[in-house]
Amino acid sequence: MSPSWLVSLWPQGHAPGVVACPWSSPVLPQPDTALPLLIINHLYQVAGSGTHAGTLVPGLIRAGAMLEAAGLGPADSDCNSLASQQSPVPGSCPCPCCPLLVLLPQKTCQTLRLMSRRIYGPIWRSTFGHYENINIGSPVVLEQLLRQEGKYPMRSDMALWKEHRDTRRLPYGPFTEEGERWYRLRQVLNKRLLKPSEAVLYADAIGEVVSDLMVRLRAERSLSPSGVLVGDVANLLYRFALEGISYILFETRIGCLKQQVPAETQRFIDSINLMFKNSIFATVLPRWSRKVLPFWDRYLDSWDTIFAFGKNLIDRKMEELEGQVERGKEVSGYLSYLLASGRLSLDEVYGSVAELLLAGVDTTSNTLSWALYHLSRDPGIQETLYQELKAVVPADRFPGAEDIPKMPMLRAVIKETLRVYPVVPTNARVFYEKDIVIGDYLFPKNTLFVLAHYAMSHDETYFPEPERFLPQRWLRGHGSPHHPFSSIPFGYGVRACVGRRIAELEMHLALARIIQAFEVRPDPRGVEVTSVSRIVLVADKPINLEFIARPGAP
Repeated sequence: MSPSWLVSLWPQGHAPGVVACPWSSPVLPQPDTALPLLIINHLYQVAGSGTHAGTLVPGLIRAGAMLEAAGLGPADSDCNSLASQQSPVPGSCPCPCCPLLVLLPQKTCQTLRLMSRRIYGPIWRSTFGHYENINIGSPVVLEQLLRQEGKYPMRSDMALWKEHRDTRRLPYGPFTEEGERWYRLRQVLNKRLLKPSEAVLYADAIGEVVSDLMVRLRAERSLSPSGVLVGDVANLLYRFALEGISYILFETRIGCLKQQVPAETQRFIDSINLMFKNSIFATVLPRWSRKVLPFWDRYLDSWDTIFAFGKNLIDRKMEELEGQVERGKEVSGYLSYLLASGRLSLDEVYGSVAELLLAGVDTTSNTLSWALYHLSRDPGIQETLYQELKAVVPADRFPGAEDIPKMPMLRAVIKETLRVYPVVPTNARVFYEKDIVIGDYLFPKNTLFVLAHYAMSHDETYFPEPERFLPQRWLRGHGSPHHPFSSIPFGYGVRACVGRRIAELEMHLALARIIQAFEVRPDPRGVEVTSVSRIVLVADKPINLEFIARPGAP
């Protein structure tokens, strides 16, 4: 028996299990597809308009098999204007409500992409609002695509960020800039960040912030009735990640890990959350709604606060540097390097630092949260990691950057977490300058390619039992080889994540310190957590964990 609220979503006259699209004949889904089909159908009913005779709900199949009985298969040839080869690119015809899919639980959205991969193959078409996309769901095809990138790869997925900059007449940064200007920015920003040897320069700063994280973790733990439970671990780790990247960029502490967070810093944190939250509305709602609904003004105001916070700290550093130069003192640090190099204008520094500030926070905090969540639920893997730590790090000191290369299980846990929960499940590329040949298809320039990273990192062809958390699959001599492009959480090529080495160092050092000091256990209430979309993948509910002190830990 379907719940009453589910039955109410169905068009009148159709029983649960039968989808009646506004423009097609009824489709009989298999039982395990009834719920997602029902939800999508309701979105079609609410948001659909126009005439789409004969078009079925796109890209929905029973897990592991095609819904041949439902008539789902390659779309008609009249929808294949993008590629020119003998056979058309399979996929779905345009649908006016596709943008509303992002309002579904992220697990559902990513499952739909996996289903599309199975029904259509490694390349398929879809629509998102007014855009017709080519989806890439195979690491083999992804490699073909990315290896054809030119000197200046185009992202095409930062339109909202650019709109704020243009509206407020603010400078672009490394995530919004394109072409030669982007390349010049990256050439400057890469130094002192991208190479592992340069990232180690910040190990002491990161270690200092990790120590403060441990103090805060113990304080939060002591406040619980049991004396061991920490609620909403992701929030604590978010503040840790923000404090860490701020310390590196601004060369000053902003107080995210203090018991009483400074008011200015708290406004900054709140603005980041509001910016991402309102980004979702700005993505799916029509432009005319910006004048009648508050989300757009909130989005712009949030970015204004983020920029103002960064500008204030940069201006303070400018004054400090002037005093150091007058006293003949040597300047050091990342922001000092940017300001003293003379290769960027002050406006370019403002724009770059504001964007860099946000780049590493979600990767570090979400990945650490998921890693601890899974380690708590698999004590065997956690014990293996702990024994590795004991073998490498003496009992009287903390893990350091020099220990990380000697701990393959530590690195494997982070890699596996990023595979299961890629921080950015999809991103995009556009080739503006040339046509692209991929597999059997020729795509004209200006084609929008959507890179389905989640679908690829959950492909059982490369990762058997893809839903299971198995760090050992990354250890040498264990498991089957995987394609090098099947999981690339930090991107590839010249447009790869500029803060990758910093994020990895933060995650490795923080996780090592936590496991050295505590045995992590799951929420005693047995709450299961899954992922949802907030532009990036986050937990759908607070992750609460118990931290049991290990005897003799430093």
